[in-house]
Amino acid sequence: MPQKRPPLVALVALLLLLVSGLTAGFSAARPAAAATEVNGDVPAPALHVSGNRLVTESGATYRLLGVNRSGGEFSCVEGKGMWDGPMDQSSVTAMRSWNVRAVRVPLNEECWLGTAGGVSGAAYQQAVKDYVNLLVANGINPILEVHWTWGRYVLFSAGCWDERATCQKPMPSARYAPAFWTSVASAFKGNDAVLFDLFNEPYPDWASLTLDKPAAWRCWRDGGNCFGIGYPVAGFQTLVNTVRATGATNVILLGGLTYANDLSQWLQYRPTDPTGNLAAAAHVYNFNACNSVSCYDRQLAPVAAVVPLTLTEIGQNDCGHAFIDTLMTWADAHGVGYLGWTWNTWDCSKGPALITDYAGTPTSFGAGLKSRLARAAASDRSAGHRS
Repeated sequence: MPQKRPPLVALVALLLLLVSGLTAGFSAARPAAAATEVNGDVPAPALHVSGNRLVTESGATYRLLGVNRSGGEFSCVEGKGMWDGPMDQSSVTAMRSWNVRAVRVPLNEECWLGTAGGVSGAAYQQAVKDYVNLLVANGINPILEVHWTWGRYVLFSAGCWDERATCQKPMPSARYAPAFWTSVASAFKGNDAVLFDLFNEPYPDWASLTLDKPAAWRCWRDGGNCFGIGYPVAGFQTLVNTVRATGATNVILLGGLTYANDLSQWLQYRPTDPTGNLAAAAHVYNFNACNSVSCYDRQLAPVAAVVPLTLTEIGQNDCGHAFIDTLMTWADAHGVGYLGWTWNTWDCSKGPALITDYAGTPTSFGAGLKSRLARAAASDRSAGHRS
């Protein structure tokens, strides 16, 4: 679950809060081409990058439209088992009734590697593999991302002071992140229906307190010893290299700075990828700094004109959907995908939650996304794409 991001204008006030404790939180554009409609009778398509689009093996444009399914990042370290709620055929059928064609699955680094208690190691890995296989068999593309990771971080906007993977950290660690992605990429290479989102929400700029953006972008790409972060960082060039060293050609997504909300220098600092299968990701909530059409035009549109862009988390924290309606309209016009946070039965007044039960009954917030996904599916049918 994403942490609430404080706006930049509140920096001074929030720095004062840091003294007494942790900040509160919870965890030239092209017209949109129609994507292939989800079909549970046909497995999810293998995807690759072609210019600024994701495409299937037949060359059809494929936008990632769907939801996040939270649970795998926290349940295993909180004594709650493996997931938060059912991950069975019935629950996936409910997703299909929403016309979901992509599901982002947050993971826990230490549970996958077996360095945590609870469900971890082989048992955790097998549960993830089983869910990935279920999604693919139902025509839904899984996006695997590491959400909670190892590393002690106690400064600005810290989610916890724990070294273990019990909350979000500002950047992946050199200690565990390469091992995690070597293992995950090895497990799913050869199945290009699966995508890799290498880290949930980088925020090395907030960690530095100085908001030195060039230094933060260098940390993002190159890693090393980054100001304010109390552990050696694995930069995203290292992690892209790590994935490709396994032979995996799966599409990789990378979010930018400020909890993946800032893509202002993404193109300048993007890692090199020998396969060309690198795409951009962004998170956009109503409480983010970049939360207006003018900002989307300024920061997101230039990236979407060059590489595929997916808004891998979208949401608002007031149980409504007016904000995401505007955002999705912008995304549709720019060929950008989007995934709602989150397909969990939480109280939408305490954080973005799409459903009230796992049969897929929408919250007032979720109704906005469900309606938009239905519209996209209808557009695909009228365009003669796979039904």
